[in-house]
Amino acid sequence: MSQKRNDYLTWDEYFMGVACLSALRSKDPNTQVGACVVNQKKKIVGIGYNGFPTGCSDDILPWSREGGVLDTKYAYVCHAELNAILNSIVSDLDGCTLYVALFPCNECAKIIIQSGIREIVYLSDKYAETDPVKASKIMLDMAGVKCRRLKGCREAISLILTEKCA
Repeated sequence: MSQKRNDYLTWDEYFMGVACLSALRSKDPNTQVGACVVNQKKKIVGIGYNGFPTGCSDDILPWSREGGVLDTKYAYVCHAELNAILNSIVSDLDGCTLYVALFPCNECAKIIIQSGIREIVYLSDKYAETDPVKASKIMLDMAGVKCRRLKGCREAISLILTEKCA
């Protein structure tokens, strides 16, 4: 009699893996962020990555991080969290969990709260000392959105994209 595998992904590793895989779609030369929205039944209901709005050329709009507002990506980029929520296949995200590589900014926090998402699982909080993230944490705490850093998971997940994976 065979026994089940012991090295399978945990739910957190699986959903964060989907978020990180989604980030690989981003064309941002500096920061690639992915997000995955999961309902209470452990079903993925939305994914997204950071990039320009649909129909806005990533060959024309700037990817720069420095310069005037209109000369940088910041005026144009939609964050992964926004895209995951907008790409959702359901209209009601109440009680869902958001897996995201980078702790959300204040603008994304507003959208997360309004959507009904109740938990955020993130990998990095490298902008913790910035005002947008401080404001985000204030709002998320007030709204009762649980935030937790994913720790103790495997460092990497390897994918095989040939017929050998079957």
